[in-house]
Amino acid sequence: MGVHLDDTRETENVGGKPYDLVIRGGTWFDGTGAPGLTRDLGIRDGRVVEVSAKRLSAGPGTRVIDAHGQWVMPGFIDVHTHYDAELLVAPGLGESVRHGVTTAFVGNCSLSTIYTTPIDSADLFSRVEALPRDHVIAALEGGKTWTDPASYIDAIEQLPLGPNIAAFLGHSDIRTDVMGLGRSTDRAHRPSRAEMTRMLDAVEAAIDAGFLGVSAMTNPWDKLDGDRYRSRSLPSTYARWSERRRINRVLRRRDRVLQTIPNLNTKYDILFFLASSTGLGRKPLKTSVLAAADPKSDRWVRRIFGPIATVANKWGRGALRWQHLPVPFQVYSDGIDLVVFEEFPSGRAALHLREEMGRNDLLEDPEYRRWFREDFEKKFSSRIWHRDFDDAEITECPDESVVGKSVEQVARERGIHSTDLFLDLVVEYGTAFRWRTVITNDRPDIADWLINQNGVTVGFSDAGAHLRNMAFYNYGIRLLQRVKEAQGGARTPFLTVEAAVHKLTGELGEFYNLDAGFLRVGDRADLVVVDPAGLNDQTKEYAEASMAEFGGIKRMVNRNDDAVSAVVVSGEYLYGRGKFAPGFGTTTRSGQFLRAGATGDKTPTVVKVVS
Repeated sequence: MGVHLDDTRETENVGGKPYDLVIRGGTWFDGTGAPGLTRDLGIRDGRVVEVSAKRLSAGPGTRVIDAHGQWVMPGFIDVHTHYDAELLVAPGLGESVRHGVTTAFVGNCSLSTIYTTPIDSADLFSRVEALPRDHVIAALEGGKTWTDPASYIDAIEQLPLGPNIAAFLGHSDIRTDVMGLGRSTDRAHRPSRAEMTRMLDAVEAAIDAGFLGVSAMTNPWDKLDGDRYRSRSLPSTYARWSERRRINRVLRRRDRVLQTIPNLNTKYDILFFLASSTGLGRKPLKTSVLAAADPKSDRWVRRIFGPIATVANKWGRGALRWQHLPVPFQVYSDGIDLVVFEEFPSGRAALHLREEMGRNDLLEDPEYRRWFREDFEKKFSSRIWHRDFDDAEITECPDESVVGKSVEQVARERGIHSTDLFLDLVVEYGTAFRWRTVITNDRPDIADWLINQNGVTVGFSDAGAHLRNMAFYNYGIRLLQRVKEAQGGARTPFLTVEAAVHKLTGELGEFYNLDAGFLRVGDRADLVVVDPAGLNDQTKEYAEASMAEFGGIKRMVNRNDDAVSAVVVSGEYLYGRGKFAPGFGTTTRSGQFLRAGATGDKTPTVVKVVS
């Protein structure tokens, strides 16, 4: 199995011209949820021109991918990434492409780079998404040539893109541009009438250009970086509901999407998003909300997602969708540098101090330690992290005697409280003390149940963010692995392969109104060939890779090269079994900016389906 050239000529080429690419003998899934069929696919000029039960011929220059025994499906759509800066310095986005992603969304969580300056963008992005601030600034100062959504698209399409890109306009982005970063993060200020008009004009301009919609934020845990307004929440969180409603009216009228995160302290604002999405007496507002999950901190929470979506979508005639990560949400932390510490005041105080010496002075202070312990042990505080140090395994430390043990276990051995032991390790070893825990989605049977709930869609990989903390680039492969294991008797089957493919592809393309997610005659040839034999426990293993574009930082990645035998974007072969095509991400461009609402010309010169 693999890629080779083949000049056999069993059937006549559609249109009398050789195919550029033939996918031969695989089980073909078209993204609609229809069962797979054994077919050959003929591709020319970036489009699928033939799907045939008979063997398709290939000319001397035709690339042939032998897919016998494998699954051929539309490329995955990753609806939640933070590649906004990385896109400028590594536009191939190889960590996603190598796992079958052919379309990636940027501009999530109220954060985009359309209007703000490089310094403001870095203050918005760096701490929230755990990205190296200096490199974010360098990427934007070296690559930002745009001033508005239309010129942003022009600039992105000049890059040697690997996957296709689609984008949201960030509410924090336009708020910062219109009001300034200081006023936009001060609750005493609200936009003037003229400023509100400018924001709405920016939203209209983004929709005119083809953006997906607007991303917003109400959760106050995400904080600014930099020295000017450090530790203030993101600008979008300061907006009043009247401001949000005016933006939503534009999105509803233009049939675009609101992507948002509720306030995890109060949680009641999910009722606002539910009500906003409904279509009683008006058009529904497409709303994509983070996140449907099974958190260890609140085991009852997983029961609310289906009923809320049912109320909004069935009774309210709305369009509410939950984003769901279909893998265990395992995170790693170097010392205390992890976003979950933003959940409580003493954790935020530590993260506010960037310099290790100043931070260590704080962490050693007895008053601070009492504060930290009180925060950590509060039973009824809002949280995503379970705050259980028995469920925090030490993976790396200069003191090798603690590696492989939980923080709580070491604390018991030393006869001290676990919070003191944790802070001792941070002070003594800093980021050389590395530990991990699973926050959500740890129960396979509940995860299988959750993905089938009303309104639950696949998303929330956070690809390109939290480079040292987590890696979910292969979430699509992991879902297919779960499906395969269940069908093999490991547990009760919960999805067919065709249903899983639909959730990773066509369901998302339809909801976001994009020309993506399907692999039928006339569709753009964005596809992945998955080898079921490669869907094994390698998909769960830990791996790291150096990122030269961000100063050689070691990022967490996924490596399961046996699972993906080919990735194709716009008919161009990009990757297969651990190797990228020549020129990938440097001299060749296969991806494009996908405009919402633009279906594209899906009609090849001559098309036919041979049965």
